[in-house]
Amino acid sequence: MQTASFNSDATMQAAVYKGLGVVDVESVPVPQIGPGEVLIRVESCGICPTDLKKIAYNLLPPPRIYGHETAGVVAAVGAGVTRYATGERVIVFHHIPCSQCFYCRRKLYAQCPVYKKVGVTAGYEPAGGGFSQYVRVMDWIVERGIERIPDGVSFDQACFVEPVNTCLKGVKQVDPQAGDVVVILGQGPVGLIFTMILARIGSHILATDTMPARRELARKFGAEDAFDPREDALEKRVRAMTEGRGADIVIVAASAKGVVEQAVSCSRPGARILLFAQTSHQERIEVSGAAICMEERTLGGSYSASVDIQRESAELVFSRALPVEELISHRVSLTEIRHGIERALHPEEGSLKIVVRPQR
Repeated sequence: MQTASFNSDATMQAAVYKGLGVVDVESVPVPQIGPGEVLIRVESCGICPTDLKKIAYNLLPPPRIYGHETAGVVAAVGAGVTRYATGERVIVFHHIPCSQCFYCRRKLYAQCPVYKKVGVTAGYEPAGGGFSQYVRVMDWIVERGIERIPDGVSFDQACFVEPVNTCLKGVKQVDPQAGDVVVILGQGPVGLIFTMILARIGSHILATDTMPARRELARKFGAEDAFDPREDALEKRVRAMTEGRGADIVIVAASAKGVVEQAVSCSRPGARILLFAQTSHQERIEVSGAAICMEERTLGGSYSASVDIQRESAELVFSRALPVEELISHRVSLTEIRHGIERALHPEEGSLKIVVRPQR
């Protein structure tokens, strides 16, 4: 049963999106849970680029409480919940598919109508809610969307499970092999996670980023070299490594103007190009039709997490096979979240993953 310590009058602090790019920290009711649901005390929540776009470009109507890379402690359980108990340390996915519809049968989970329903909320229209002190986890998420955090794993480390899942899903889609030449365009936190995963496979990785510190991290995490995308050194190196053909795979982990065109130009005929950062309907790309059709490239997209690799992605994080905690450059409290969002929207040298700690 739900613990008695959370009554209908209990309040908490939350960062509420008010529209027009404004986020204010306010006192709001602690969400009430029902049968089959769980209340989680949020300890760490990463700031994700998709939430940043929603805030910066006003993609969804306010008010909402964003944040979905959530790790915390079970604070209360609803009637009928036997799988989890108060005090357990967990991470939670905010999307879980039905597994029965047209799209689920084809493993296109992110297109499932149930998946599109956000199942974690801190109030208002469900939007993840991790930028708050408590979140309500709805019953279908409780059934399949929670993973326990092992002893010795920090909340900051654990909140990477969801973004690692999304990257691992994209990697499996393009199916790199040991020895493939893979170019990763963009070495922000997401691009660096791609670099970590592909290095484990044995791919030859070349990366780009405009920031020298990020290029250096790319090399540390397994890239053979990293380049400034504003120069032409990348394409020359790719051609030299591939007898003039071009890269076997290109992963687009940045949304800068011209980046997809660059992906095509540095890839070989028959290459696989994965769009990962193009998450706004306001973004437009233009590439040569012949470069896709006549040269038989595959241009595809990957979005959000996959329930099929939920356990695998958790193990990669919990085992420290991927040193994701090294990506954290800043930790902020809820009262500092506007500064954290601004820094994430306009990163400077040395700025990478920003984690919100709502209980601080």
